[in-house]
Amino acid sequence: MNAVTSNREMMMTLGQAARIAARELARAPSVQKDEALRAMAAKIRRSAADIASENRRDLENARARELKPSFVDRLTLDGVRIEALARGLEDIAALPDPVGAVMAHWTRPNGLDFSRVRVPIGVIGIIYESRPNVTADAGGLCMKSGNAAILRGGSDSFHSSAAIVACLQRGLDVAGLPRTAVQMVPTADRDCVGLMLEGLGGALDLIVPRGGRSLVSRVQSEARVPVFSHLEGICHVYVDKAADTDMACRIVLNSKMRRTGICGAAETILVDRAGAERHLRQVIRALIDAGCEVRGDVHAMAADPRVKPASEEDWSTEYLDAVVAVKVVDGVGEAIDHITRYGSQHTDSIVTEDRAAAERFLAELDSAIVLHNASTQFADGGEFGFGAEIGIATGKLHARGPVGLEQLTTFKYQVRGTGQVRP
Repeated sequence: MNAVTSNREMMMTLGQAARIAARELARAPSVQKDEALRAMAAKIRRSAADIASENRRDLENARARELKPSFVDRLTLDGVRIEALARGLEDIAALPDPVGAVMAHWTRPNGLDFSRVRVPIGVIGIIYESRPNVTADAGGLCMKSGNAAILRGGSDSFHSSAAIVACLQRGLDVAGLPRTAVQMVPTADRDCVGLMLEGLGGALDLIVPRGGRSLVSRVQSEARVPVFSHLEGICHVYVDKAADTDMACRIVLNSKMRRTGICGAAETILVDRAGAERHLRQVIRALIDAGCEVRGDVHAMAADPRVKPASEEDWSTEYLDAVVAVKVVDGVGEAIDHITRYGSQHTDSIVTEDRAAAERFLAELDSAIVLHNASTQFADGGEFGFGAEIGIATGKLHARGPVGLEQLTTFKYQVRGTGQVRP
């Protein structure tokens, strides 16, 4: 048996097992799913040393390959982040179960009683890169929403993810749920991604890609099952002429520098020309003093000699690093035009005390998340009260923004009659 045949048989087995598990999860009561989530959290805490040890293996490999510091940061699981994995699962357990919720109810003149009810999607494949925290978030969210999950993490986080999945499966055991409800592809072979995109013989109902443009583009072009698009985060902060300068500096710094390697990190700062004299120099100084490389247009370069010239490519680049592009624009209209042209419809923020300008920005900018006087790094399911997220969906169908429990369900119609027949 060659490797291709072996991979296909293995992946088909995973898919069939997930399909069986999904049927059991779909009818599992909330109390049982919540018990599993709390048990998963407990297992992660008890296995923190093992998870950290496996994470060190991944980090050693990453450093040996001389990967960027921002990449290594996304990959790192220290004690605080491991505890965050456990707390995230407990947060999911505390959320209302969407399965079975009645979305709408009405009665027709003929007496037929209609209900639109939330139901699980089924089996969800998650393909992601270098973020071991996604393993816990995705497994927990899928299970709580009644879906089985097949996880295919990046090769860079393989050992970390395997250690986390072992904890999730032990939590399922405690609650009496099938451990095949959360499975991990046990090899880093790229052929397995292609097999998932084929749909595993009809076993997969949905693919969620979480990674860079090349991964998402491949999934969108090759997938034979529906896809939740999580495109790159080319996020913007627009500093309006009516912004409070101190607030603008705080928001810009947090948006860019809190964590540079996440999809909600700002990559371009736009400054209103009418307020540039008050805001531009201060914003740039704050960024550079915090260790950020600034690439700017001629106005940004004139405001601070440390600014490097920006190229056309910089306006559409997701750096995921301590690098940012700065440009002066003529008001909120040009800011919206720039973001529409170069952005990824992910997350964008306006800083202003002008309510009319803010409302125009919120209404006209067609991004999944649009903020007023707040950091772009609030683009996170936990910050939305969703407990956790699988990713930020930048498409427009079914789900948009943070993909949490409700977004991992679909619906069906239940119709109750008393003997009606159609004339």
